[in-house]
Amino acid sequence: MKLKIDSRKVSTGDTFVSVRDDNKYVDEAIKNGASSVVVKSGNYSVNTIIVDDINKYIQNYLEENFYNEIKDIKLIGVTGTNGKTTTSYLIYEALNKLNIKCAYIGTIGFYTPDKKYDTLNTTPTLYEIYEMLLECKKEGIEYVSMEVSSHGLDMNRVAGLTFEYAIFTNLTEDHLDYHKTMENYALAKQKLFRQCNKSIINIDDKYKDCFLIGDYITYGKSNSDYKISDIFIDTNGSKFKLNDKEYSCKLIGEYNVYNMTCVIIVLKLMGLDTSVISKLCVPKGRMDIIPYKENTIIIDYAHTPDAVEKILTEVSKLPHNNIITMIGCGGDRDRFKRPIMGDIATAYSDYVIFTTDNPRGENPKRILKDITCKLYRKNYKIIVKRKKAIKKCIQKLSKNDILLLLGKGHEEYQIIKNKKIFFSDKEEVLKYTRR
Repeated sequence: MKLKIDSRKVSTGDTFVSVRDDNKYVDEAIKNGASSVVVKSGNYSVNTIIVDDINKYIQNYLEENFYNEIKDIKLIGVTGTNGKTTTSYLIYEALNKLNIKCAYIGTIGFYTPDKKYDTLNTTPTLYEIYEMLLECKKEGIEYVSMEVSSHGLDMNRVAGLTFEYAIFTNLTEDHLDYHKTMENYALAKQKLFRQCNKSIINIDDKYKDCFLIGDYITYGKSNSDYKISDIFIDTNGSKFKLNDKEYSCKLIGEYNVYNMTCVIIVLKLMGLDTSVISKLCVPKGRMDIIPYKENTIIIDYAHTPDAVEKILTEVSKLPHNNIITMIGCGGDRDRFKRPIMGDIATAYSDYVIFTTDNPRGENPKRILKDITCKLYRKNYKIIVKRKKAIKKCIQKLSKNDILLLLGKGHEEYQIIKNKKIFFSDKEEVLKYTRR
């Protein structure tokens, strides 16, 4: 593209669009060869284009120059508080196993059948999505399974795109630091269902009515187009019925049965073989199980009250002696959920260690105080350093215990102040257990 939004990528003759109001990188872009700049205000030594709405300018440019190239790629969008990564990744994996070339865009990266790239956001900017879709076009990819976050929808990161299918997993408390109310949160997600051909809706979710728009299919335990029943779960996976047909998969947990149901529905709508689900594996950092002596260690990304309650509820159904949980909360994010998370963790666990997640610009001790300030149970300890907390958790394992390390999952970093420092829950576990 001759239009660039990253000044470091500008080459001679490019047009640089300043997405920042302070125009911080305009001079660098000109130095790197930009022949034109697009800004909200200012006057520069090269051709200067003044526009009121930068995002709309970018959207119009992309649609006019590249939409025809990518319009035949079918998009599958997944939104919800929890389950976006697992559901969209499983669709990606299923289609590729059935020899239909599919890409994935979301929290854990941008995956094509041949390559893997990191992404900064769950839903990248519209400019970045177009770059990815153009890459998909070159590789002959037919489908893209994409996580679509409430932030991404509110910031118009998928504006102008049409989705073949849109999936609603659930809506529970999260991101209220940004959306302020659950109604605003729901309305942000609702946008996706106004730009899709067919939607797939969890009928059991209390916010379902917000998403029953246009042409839709429902699923859940309640009366629905795809009715879930007879769920059985053990350490080997899950078995369940969907409209009285039996299915089995490697994923553990009732919430994963819901995620897998979405995959089955998509495959059925496409006229494909649904038996492939028995071969699918969870994405990195989602119910990642590590056996240790006579115990089980599980690493998971669960970082909302609902996700934490669901994973603890499901794990409690497995044979065990004690459940030990390590958890924290991210800094500079929704403070309302912190005491709720603390209450859930201590209620469903025999013992809890509260530690840092990504403290960002906040004092970790303040975050931990927020988590524990309303607790009346005494079955917990605070260990600020995550590495030390993991070690202490493993040391507490006895026999037939389950250890849950929650919050970071696939992430291989901690954000402390404004720096990303390498850190992997899984690597720390393996270093200690192998020793």
